[in-house]
Amino acid sequence: MQQETMKQNAYLVALQQSFQRDWEVEENLLELKELAEDAGLHVVDSFVQKRGYPDPGTFIGKGKAHEIGDMVDEDSLVIFDDELTPAQQGNLSDLMEAPVIDRTQLILDIFAQRAQSNEGKIQVELAQLNYLLPRLMGKGKALSRLGGGIGTRGPGETKLETDRRRIRKRISDLRGDLEKIRQTRGLQREGRASTAIPVVSLVGYTNAGKSTLLKALTGSDVYVADQLFATLDPTIRRWDLKSGRWVYLSDTVGFIRKLPHTLVAAFQATLEEVVYADLLLHVIDASHPQSLEQQEAVEEVLKEIGATAPIISVYNKVDLVAHPIEVRSPEQAISAKTGYQLEKLAEAVDAFFSEKFFQRQYLFPFDKLSQASYLRDNAHVLAEEFVAEGLIIKAEVDQKTASMLQSFES
Repeated sequence: MQQETMKQNAYLVALQQSFQRDWEVEENLLELKELAEDAGLHVVDSFVQKRGYPDPGTFIGKGKAHEIGDMVDEDSLVIFDDELTPAQQGNLSDLMEAPVIDRTQLILDIFAQRAQSNEGKIQVELAQLNYLLPRLMGKGKALSRLGGGIGTRGPGETKLETDRRRIRKRISDLRGDLEKIRQTRGLQREGRASTAIPVVSLVGYTNAGKSTLLKALTGSDVYVADQLFATLDPTIRRWDLKSGRWVYLSDTVGFIRKLPHTLVAAFQATLEEVVYADLLLHVIDASHPQSLEQQEAVEEVLKEIGATAPIISVYNKVDLVAHPIEVRSPEQAISAKTGYQLEKLAEAVDAFFSEKFFQRQYLFPFDKLSQASYLRDNAHVLAEEFVAEGLIIKAEVDQKTASMLQSFES
């Protein structure tokens, strides 16, 4: 109880425009509340202002801003569910006489808390600085009220009050660092591609159970937590299928509604793992009341980053659903936690790649071993054996390679 009283109080604010339904705004506020609590805040109350359109100066109007300001104190934090312009944030902070942040700042703060690797920290700092750069103007009252708390935490916190020129220089340096990471990751992908081993990427809304599924399918020891954005850094593990085939299974950052564009841009190097995958497993929390909306949010981000690989929709957490048969796609209704129907999912993945790859055995005479090198470069080699006639290689090949080497089949 004592620990709870030490948490900073937070008040949530949402704007409901004429085209939005009541339940939609309520769901957005519930998610914002979960984000705030994940950031270590104590949510006291929430407010909804109905307007036809956002007020250019104060987003919710001066009257509503004063009304909320009368209820909060200068030590509390006011969080808006939509991204505010620099002017709106400054005006609201002045009117309420309290620190004001928006959804984007809150998500960036959570990312700052969760970033562990050097790559993750670079990506978060870049997103923070891109967000804060246009807000470093004038006296910066809105920022100064935040101090060093929620919305300013992480790798970028010591740079908030530096001049814009240095901020731009830092952004340039970070982009250079990320480009090096992107090139390194590209070389790693080329290495994996040269073995013709398929890559399957787990995608989905944050906290849909992707990391739990990766752990269940591969038996690897990966970090799993019941919290938003538990995974920021990409994780790649080997997944052995019953046919003898194996694939790379990758897990990366979860998506969310209203995902800040600064984050999409900063995490481009990581999200490329999704873009270059051969197959996507879209993990959907079947127990969530807004699973359809979450699914649509993920599909929107996939479109934004240019991911075009085939998708298998996987409805997870059916152990929490009263009637699993009612799940929209019962053929891929699973529970990563209990293991329910994971074999069926593996069979579906196996079947998908069976249509694209074939097992073949080739005999290369000693004077044709250069063709064996071509096979190694363009196929997944399963076994090799020298015999009196030459070299026998058993491999998994695609249609193009199979046609090229048809004369060597044995």
